[in-house]
Amino acid sequence: MSQPNQFSLLLQRRFAPFFWTQFLGALNDNLFKTALVVIITYDALSWTTLSPALITNLIPGLFILPYVLFSATAGQLAEKYEKGALTRVVKWLELGIMAVAALGWFSHTLWLLVLGVVGMGVHSTLFGPVKYAYLPQQLQPEELMGGNGVTEMGTFVGILLGEIFGALLVVQQPHGIAYEAVATLAVAALGLIASYRIPHSPAPVPDLKVSWNFIGESVRNIGHSRKNRVVFLAMLGNSWFWFYGALVLAQFPVFGKDNLHGDHSVFVLLLTVFSLGVGCGSLLCERMSGRKVEIGLVPFGAIGLTVFGADLYFASRDISAVLATGALPYDAFALLQHAGVLHILADVLFIGLFGGFYIVPLFALIQTRCEPSHLSRTIAGMNILNALFMVAAAGLAIVLLGQGFTIPQLFLVTAVLNALVALYIFSLVPEFLMRFLAWLLIQTVHRVRSVDAERIPADGAAVLVCNHVSYVDAIVIMAASPRPIRFVMDHQIFRTPLLGWVFRTARAIPIAPAKEDPWLMEKAFVDIAQALHEGDLVCIFPEGQLTRTGEINPFKNGISKIVERSKVPVIPMALRGLWGHLLSRSSTNVFERAFRSGLRSRLELAVGAAVAPHEVTPEYLQQRVQELRGDWQ
Repeated sequence: MSQPNQFSLLLQRRFAPFFWTQFLGALNDNLFKTALVVIITYDALSWTTLSPALITNLIPGLFILPYVLFSATAGQLAEKYEKGALTRVVKWLELGIMAVAALGWFSHTLWLLVLGVVGMGVHSTLFGPVKYAYLPQQLQPEELMGGNGVTEMGTFVGILLGEIFGALLVVQQPHGIAYEAVATLAVAALGLIASYRIPHSPAPVPDLKVSWNFIGESVRNIGHSRKNRVVFLAMLGNSWFWFYGALVLAQFPVFGKDNLHGDHSVFVLLLTVFSLGVGCGSLLCERMSGRKVEIGLVPFGAIGLTVFGADLYFASRDISAVLATGALPYDAFALLQHAGVLHILADVLFIGLFGGFYIVPLFALIQTRCEPSHLSRTIAGMNILNALFMVAAAGLAIVLLGQGFTIPQLFLVTAVLNALVALYIFSLVPEFLMRFLAWLLIQTVHRVRSVDAERIPADGAAVLVCNHVSYVDAIVIMAASPRPIRFVMDHQIFRTPLLGWVFRTARAIPIAPAKEDPWLMEKAFVDIAQALHEGDLVCIFPEGQLTRTGEINPFKNGISKIVERSKVPVIPMALRGLWGHLLSRSSTNVFERAFRSGLRSRLELAVGAAVAPHEVTPEYLQQRVQELRGDWQ
């Protein structure tokens, strides 16, 4: 039976009003900010005597300043109050802010427009914790990747449309400023109307006492998040993405004007291509993840951000001199006639695409691994980190440009920093790299279908038992599981250079036969008991060795010993289609095995219903696994 795709959520009240509310908010933020940036960049003298490059880096900094000051309070409010009502308050605030900004446009008063930038920062700060804590309340776990993907797509499409119309409306003579003021008020009103359709979303902690000490509460929020190491590092990874994005996107106005010798339509073109990339990457996450929270996409995204960020430097470093020979300034259509510009646009597109692969799984990971009663405050803590990282990005850009760096050189610096930060985070949390290797295996070499994978517990301790067919069994199982697994594996495999590193990184538990190393065998059972006590999933292969015939060998008694010590459920599983794999012990010729199934061979992992501890015997579990596997080896 086919599963509904992520777009079906747009037809459901539990998601659609929320989606349109956040979409219109993102659109309005950028409709306003982009118009201001365009005016400052292309008509600076009539508004200010400051440098356009300084102002275009300063405006994003002012927008995110409220995240530092008010995120802690916003997180508490999102925990204490019902989210639909709180959203409506935020939307009324947006309408008032846009009225103040309209006065700034009509009176040609820059400080009122700057006040509007800060006000929209406050609006976004208050809505942020509501936005990401709302989704886990209304969506099922298997819908989170798709829901986050559609939300991020909507956010960046909103950003895109806001940037396009913001840049186009404000330059229309003689009434561009009036068009801009009316448009921002209209979009704010539509967002307010949509918010009244958001369904009731109960407050997780209605009796929470709000602390107005934003410094103390910010420290407490981040300190609480640090207790969950994976969540905290996911927060840091998320904040790094906003550092990367802020550093790159803030350069687009001046890059389009000075390096590409374009008018404002070139700036719009760059933003359009980037936003389309992020939107496509976000939507592809559900398909590429198999409808589960797949953090293996995060390293994949990080690799793309570095590769295409560096290539953007090489593609753009000499383009200014080439374009300077033509008729200046170029509009977007004229610029597209140059092959070098197409190379730049391809890099911008892929930076956005891989950014989507990077950011969506991180949001879903935080939503699923964080305790529900503290999710809004965790999101608020993440927003504080995002703000600090984005302020740092603006500061770094100002310093480097002041030291004589070109904008292409700034792109290269960002790509190199991304590689260093990614390596640091992934070395601290090897689960990211392990999931990436598993995801890569099933996406490039095999087509793996999971049957009833939802029977693998989303939380709590359990033992998984499976038939043992090949050296990649553990990686296939890992790829199907929604959470990390501690595998119990023969100690000899840890001596294999590549596989040994893989399984040590995955915190696998080495075991040896009693006659070979009784101490190591007993230590393995102690480690298994400790892992189960800590609520982990533990997977064992009760056959004790790879099959040499394709049939299931008799299960050994170790599983009974495990369940005697730890009264946890046992989940039977069966691998189908791996017999004859290059890394199995099939007796056929190794070259025949290498090409027998070809690339993208079909595999299945079937998961059975849990067996209660008192029902566990090796014979019964073997029977269950045999039934799950059937005749397909």
